[in-house]
Amino acid sequence: MMFLLACLIIGFHNSERLKRTGLSNIPRQLYELSTDYGSKLYDYQARIRMPKVKMELLRVGSHNLESNSQEILSLTKQIDILKALLKDIKNKMDNYILNPNTEAFGKQDDSDITNEEMVILVNYVLKKLREDQVQMADYALKSAGASIVEAGTSESYKNDKAKLYWHGIGFLSYEMPPDVILQPDVHPGKCWAFPGSKGHTIIKLARKITPTAVTMEHISEKISPSGNTSSAPKDFSVYGLKEECKGEEIFLGQFMYNKKGTSVQTFHLQNEVSEYLLCVKLKILNNWGHPKYTCLYRFRVHGKPETDGLGAP
Repeated sequence: MMFLLACLIIGFHNSERLKRTGLSNIPRQLYELSTDYGSKLYDYQARIRMPKVKMELLRVGSHNLESNSQEILSLTKQIDILKALLKDIKNKMDNYILNPNTEAFGKQDDSDITNEEMVILVNYVLKKLREDQVQMADYALKSAGASIVEAGTSESYKNDKAKLYWHGIGFLSYEMPPDVILQPDVHPGKCWAFPGSKGHTIIKLARKITPTAVTMEHISEKISPSGNTSSAPKDFSVYGLKEECKGEEIFLGQFMYNKKGTSVQTFHLQNEVSEYLLCVKLKILNNWGHPKYTCLYRFRVHGKPETDGLGAP
């Protein structure tokens, strides 16, 4: 009896020691094992994922290369078309120069245009595009000596939005002066505006001339920030003034600027005079519908200059 009791006590003591040592270490060992496995699994997945990233980069690079190749091919085709067009224009011009009384669309020369000839032709076309469209001297040009007679000019339009501000307080209004219409720099917003649809100005020309034509210029709707040109002048009349830019007004003509036409429009005077005039008066009779103001971008005056005693202008 005593022996069995001793065995039970020893067994119980050993089981308690096993719980405190072996069993308590099992969860820690499992945690360490799982952590090691997770780390190895992450490294494995990373090694698998890396080729996928490289494959994606390769796919994107291939797509970009294909797109660039297509763009290069498109540009090459456009160059070929332009070259063929220039060749056709050159042949027609040559045929017309050699045979002005025949059709310019005769049999074409099959010889290829050389690069040098193409460069010359392109430069010729660009030169023509850069040349002034009117091809007549402008005696109302400010840089040539023309000026605005303030006493005979309408007041400028006062725009509350056109102010200089300092700490949120508007202290100075600004607007384009009337003589902006005597300058060739025509850009959206760079115009002389006067209130309403009727206005006038007197221009002292660079020298005395016998006026023969005038030119009105306005921006097109395509480049207008507002998308329309309702502030453009519509009907206008032109008068000549003799000495001192005042006194009797000589009617030279009445015209209409068509905003749907070209931006630069030239009008030959209906009533040409034989005497030399130093000043011209421009009267704007209405605009194309803008209720607040009318904008003038550029106005030119053409004619025959007064000659000196030797017959030179």
